Amino acid sequence: MPQSRPSASVVIDAPLETVWAVMMDVGAYGDWNPFCYRADCPTPPKVGDPIKLYVRWANGKTQTSPERISVVEPPYDDHGTTRATLAYVYEGLPSKLGLVKGTRLQRLAQVPGGPTTYDTVEEFSGPLVALAGPGRVAEGFQRHADALKLRSESR
Repeated sequence: MPQSRPSASVVIDAPLETVWAVMMDVGAYGDWNPFCYRADCPTPPKVGDPIKLYVRWANGKTQTSPERISVVEPPYDDHGTTRATLAYVYEGLPSKLGLVKGTRLQRLAQVPGGPTTYDTVEEFSGPLVALAGPGRVAEGFQRHADALKLRSESR
């Protein structure tokens, strides 16, 4: 079965707790996020919550993506490194038909006194993965990461 893993990362000069707070305030995504310009979801999201993402591609076209929150792991100590994770699973028609499956992971890590590292990846699988546009997803993820950096560092 074809697979793809579009990803992005950025180093953020802000405490992990600040970055996490920005990520968890999904109602404010429209204020700072050029890729996911709106998100309909309870704030803060919890596992099992539906989340509808409104994305804007680099060409200006927009699309909605129905997802479900699958992981909310608030900041915790992992042997001296602080970590946190937010993830959701794609629930659109292609997923229901078994054509394109997707799980997006967003992970934070910070060692004491260091910057916060943000990494995101979409774990795509299914026979129509190529139609999901992994390249354009990666570009959108990088715009999201860069905007998260700006938002978090300005707080």
